[in-house]
Amino acid sequence: MSFSTLGLSSQIIKSLKERDYENPTPIQKELIPTIFGGRDIMAGAMTGTGKTAGFALPILQEIMKEHQEGKHHLRAVIIVPTRELAKQVHESFEVYSKYLPLKSVVLYGGANITSQANRLKKGTDIVVSTSGRLLEHIQQKNINLNAVRYLVLDEADTILDMGFVYEVTKVISHLPKKRQNILITATLSSSVKRLAEQILQRPKLIEVDSMGTSARNVKQIIHPVTPELKMELLSYLIGSKNYKQVLVFVRKKEEADRVGRELNLSGLKSSVIHGDKSSGIRARALASFKEGVTRVLVATDIVARGIDIPSLEVVINYDIPHVTGDFIHRVGRTGRAGKKGLAITLLSPNEEVAMRDVERLMGRAVERQEIDGYTPPKVEKEQRGARKNSNLKKRTNGAFGKRKNSSTPTKKKRKVTKRDGFKSLDANQGVSKKSKKRRK
Repeated sequence: MSFSTLGLSSQIIKSLKERDYENPTPIQKELIPTIFGGRDIMAGAMTGTGKTAGFALPILQEIMKEHQEGKHHLRAVIIVPTRELAKQVHESFEVYSKYLPLKSVVLYGGANITSQANRLKKGTDIVVSTSGRLLEHIQQKNINLNAVRYLVLDEADTILDMGFVYEVTKVISHLPKKRQNILITATLSSSVKRLAEQILQRPKLIEVDSMGTSARNVKQIIHPVTPELKMELLSYLIGSKNYKQVLVFVRKKEEADRVGRELNLSGLKSSVIHGDKSSGIRARALASFKEGVTRVLVATDIVARGIDIPSLEVVINYDIPHVTGDFIHRVGRTGRAGKKGLAITLLSPNEEVAMRDVERLMGRAVERQEIDGYTPPKVEKEQRGARKNSNLKKRTNGAFGKRKNSSTPTKKKRKVTKRDGFKSLDANQGVSKKSKKRRK
């Protein structure tokens, strides 16, 4: 099946050919005809499977049907969780609409809101935005949503995980009731289902492969390591394997800065991206990494779903993310568009429980490879239940305090009764009688 068989216009197909897109992916085969049909949709698929083109292409073609030359009315709103993903989705819309007279605008926090408002005043057909910045423009009356026909929540699971559901709900309250809603997610959690029930009307569920699984063409490896040797192992792997381009994911911002500094000191040119970095710094760091100026990009999970690097071969998880589903998105940064990838996880003993949750989500165990000098020592578990040696004394305390040593038995004290009192009285009386006889 080719894109032309899906009913796309010659202008869109021309732009796809320039990007060497010939055949649609499985999710695109399902999404494009369904959007043309006008139904609400909840779509889930693995990361890197072409979901953006799946909803962007049919929306562009449908907007063209109502387009009037020289006029631009906002028809589609795409809400995303991060500024990196906003830029990426907006770039995709610009590529696909290269030969169409349509305009799109990207909105996100950290950029000048006045310049964004000026672009909106000139007119636009499509807005790609983070929820917070879009709500700001609505409150300042910089944008008119009355003519919106399409609402897309891209990476809906991330929007919920990052706590943006209130802002999204406020934005939706300003949209016309008659519209087509499209919810895109990589993991089908209970919170995503609840959001779908609030927004979607009799939706069609499109699920390609099982949601919550990582790409099949990505090889995953776990290297057990002691916490204090993680940094050393990271440098060793990148240097000894001669990885040319590596994306390293770290859970905390402070840790990301430290890892970036240590890598640079080791001679591995690195840059760092996290939420505390300005938009300009983040953009320059990502650009230098894509161009090969820097060898390693250290990033937090805020960009785990907003980085698209087609040629990226290696992703290293320096630690396990706070949100289990973010692991899937980390791994999904490699092995994109059908290419092979490698995902390495540096696992310390205190992360074993979190890794089991990840493996449960993926539905499979990850291969473990030990590296001499870095593997943590094995801790023997204390024997529980029936003891192998019956003569071995049990070390554990009792339920009501410290267990007494059975090797020095103590004689049980008899309870004192009234009879014991009479006996002592009789004994004293006997002593007094004897003493009287002696005096006589």
